Amino acid sequence: MAMFIALLPALFIGSNSLITAKIDGKPSQGTLGTTIGAFLFALAVALCYVGPHAGWGYVFQPRIWVVGLCSGLFWAIGSFGQFSALKPLGVSVAMPISTAAQVVGNALMAAIVLRQWTTVHVWVAGIAAILLVSAGAVLCSAKGDDASTAISAANCRTGLLAIAASTLGFMLYFVFPNLLHQTGFIGDAVYDAPDGNGLYYMTAVILPQSVGQVLAALAIVLFVDRDASLIRSRKTALNLVTGVAWAIGNVLVFISSANPHVGQAIAATFSQLGVVVATYGGIVFLHERKTRRQMVSIVLGTICIVAGAALMALYTTA
Repeated sequence: MAMFIALLPALFIGSNSLITAKIDGKPSQGTLGTTIGAFLFALAVALCYVGPHAGWGYVFQPRIWVVGLCSGLFWAIGSFGQFSALKPLGVSVAMPISTAAQVVGNALMAAIVLRQWTTVHVWVAGIAAILLVSAGAVLCSAKGDDASTAISAANCRTGLLAIAASTLGFMLYFVFPNLLHQTGFIGDAVYDAPDGNGLYYMTAVILPQSVGQVLAALAIVLFVDRDASLIRSRKTALNLVTGVAWAIGNVLVFISSANPHVGQAIAATFSQLGVVVATYGGIVFLHERKTRRQMVSIVLGTICIVAGAALMALYTTA
């Protein structure tokens, strides 16, 4: 059951880029709408789950709010970067590249900084899984060899720079709650309350996280786009759906990362299986054209990604 829950975020997070691309708004509209939807979901979690079970003092614990706000700011940077890469590269190219970078970054952060990989065989299996998932993501993003599927050099440069910023932001957002526990900023008494498994900490952190996301998204709209009308736009409102879908996947990822039978490295890798949803969804629902050679590459890439995720689950489980 733990592994099944860890797999669910791929469906919800993988559908994000499809919904945003279908709405076809500006990156800032996608980011802002998503954050507002995430805030509404986080508020519901706090009101219906964390508060009644862990106490309202825990919901507003100051250090949890510091961690959550910072994590949310990092996420907004990651989200804006990822949305910015969708148009120049296309969903079925941008998402696999983004996935490869995030898998490598998140898994190694969990292994090295959080010290979740403790034996030689776990390291060997983990690195092999990272290589498989990364290779699969690269294969899924293979360019076409004709004019209809080609990406210009300028668009490629723009998209890759956006993905680099996105990767850094997403990496910090994901590892930050556990990292602050590892460094002692969040003490064991807070992390383990009230029943010793970190579950309430990981669900409590999403409310301040969503506030940080909204604040950062508003800053992007007001100071990067400099267009306050985007706040009230229809496309921003439509992206509330994106936010709820992402928020469900997000809370499941954090729950899985707190589970000692899953851990952060596996939770991160499984969540990136959403690239399969994004890649095939981009082809089927967004009608992104692919050559026969590209489709062969995408199928091989999918096999590599699934094999890598299975290897990660089987041989790096705590």
